[in-house]
Amino acid sequence: MTPRLRRRALPALAALLLALAAGCSGPGGARPAAAPTSRPPLAERAPTSASPALQAYYDQRLAWAPCDGAGGDAGADGAEAAATAVQCATLKAPLDYADPGGRSIDVAVARVPAADPAHRIGALLVNPGGPGNSGANMARGWKDGQGPMRDRFDVVGFDPRGSGATLPIDCLDDRTREQSMRTDDPAYDRGRVLADACRAKYADILPFLGTRNSARDMDVLRSALGERKLDFLGLSYGTYLGVLYAEEFPDRTGRLVLDGAVERSTDLMHLDVEQAAATEAGFRAFAIACTAEGADCPFGTDPAAAPGRLADFLDGLKDHPLPTHDGRTVTASLGWGVVIDTLADGHGSWSRLRSALDPALTRGEGDELLRFSDGNAGRDDDGHYENSADAFAAIHCADAPLAPSDADLRTALADLAARAPLTSRHDTRITLLEPDCRPWPYRSTERPHTVTAPGSAPVLVIGGTEDPITPYVWAQRMAAGLQHGVLLTRDGDGHMSWYHSSCARDAAEAYLVDGVLPAAGARCGSD
Repeated sequence: MTPRLRRRALPALAALLLALAAGCSGPGGARPAAAPTSRPPLAERAPTSASPALQAYYDQRLAWAPCDGAGGDAGADGAEAAATAVQCATLKAPLDYADPGGRSIDVAVARVPAADPAHRIGALLVNPGGPGNSGANMARGWKDGQGPMRDRFDVVGFDPRGSGATLPIDCLDDRTREQSMRTDDPAYDRGRVLADACRAKYADILPFLGTRNSARDMDVLRSALGERKLDFLGLSYGTYLGVLYAEEFPDRTGRLVLDGAVERSTDLMHLDVEQAAATEAGFRAFAIACTAEGADCPFGTDPAAAPGRLADFLDGLKDHPLPTHDGRTVTASLGWGVVIDTLADGHGSWSRLRSALDPALTRGEGDELLRFSDGNAGRDDDGHYENSADAFAAIHCADAPLAPSDADLRTALADLAARAPLTSRHDTRITLLEPDCRPWPYRSTERPHTVTAPGSAPVLVIGGTEDPITPYVWAQRMAAGLQHGVLLTRDGDGHMSWYHSSCARDAAEAYLVDGVLPAAGARCGSD
């Protein structure tokens, strides 16, 4: 996982809302109604090994209330108003599951009740990716959606530890954050700067921000929602949340759909090389496609030369950064970040990216690239940055177990140079070690392994063959490793199939709503 996973989740949420507003009706038209799910007895809602202190968390009830500024339609009444309301609550969870009698934390939760309460199935937990993005905000965005998923489920999102309103991590001030993002100085130690700032502010909670603890929070939330099983839609990093939940609580796993798989069966540097190779393929495809436009392509008309010309231009920003109207400059770090981030949106974003690059290459103007960069980084007009980058690093380092040896680094760098010679050459450290967890205040106990989750319900894993952020091989390995994994393949580019294929959305909906899985070897096209 690299920052590219984090940066793309927020723009992708807008695509999700468009898909929901249009409705996602699966094959076969209307679906049969399902009986409401009753609340299980208390004894069935917590693990059998739960201590009295932990049991108390599982026994809690959520106090739902309208979210601030996010109520229902003021003109609606009765059932209609309830169906369009966005409700918020706070879940209590132990900071340390090894000591549930100790400090507790507040987990931010939001839900949109089922639009058709008479045929409600239960609660569907959702996560948009990251790590560092808000699941509560994703649920809020479901309010105006349509279709069977919106009708039949209470759509629920929570903010994983370190993100949103749950133990929010905000280590760097805006000036330091901008310097870290913009600098091309090879001596600047991003990892050390961030680790020192986070240690100074959050040393007491950093060890408890890992994905496994957030997966345990999900089970407490399942109980508080009154669900016997957890139904879950996880996107990108959300797939790692989902698969760890299945590993921790296989007997409580309901219908899980994991799209854009992030799997951790091998060391992080090996995974980063695989991701860089997928990004390189998308970068080359974008540059080559531009040449079909003839003289209008700022990279030239030679398909063989275009990728190298674009890479040379971006690298050249180290010595010749582009001026902008607000006095800031577009450096190589910012330019590369814009291109790689935007490639996550697939070929549908290529014309916008080319339009941003055209004035940069032809007139030396950096304003359009800077606008893209600010949007990806969550920078507002006052120069304030959102904290998701710090949350990404804190969660990532809580999940990253090992500090690589020099020999490991040399091997990875050689592999990287062979498989991603263009997209990695700006700063190979960023490609392999961003965030750099080597100076982090503590070492995670997680280790690379294949998740098998014996005893779980079937898990639907969806992977795109040309996904530039979560390579298709990750989905293949995740599905193959799970004892009851089912792989759905989408042919095409772009990060996560939910945003790029109505076929894939229909398949996900068919499983979540009706429990119908795709046939073995099923494939979807891209829209």
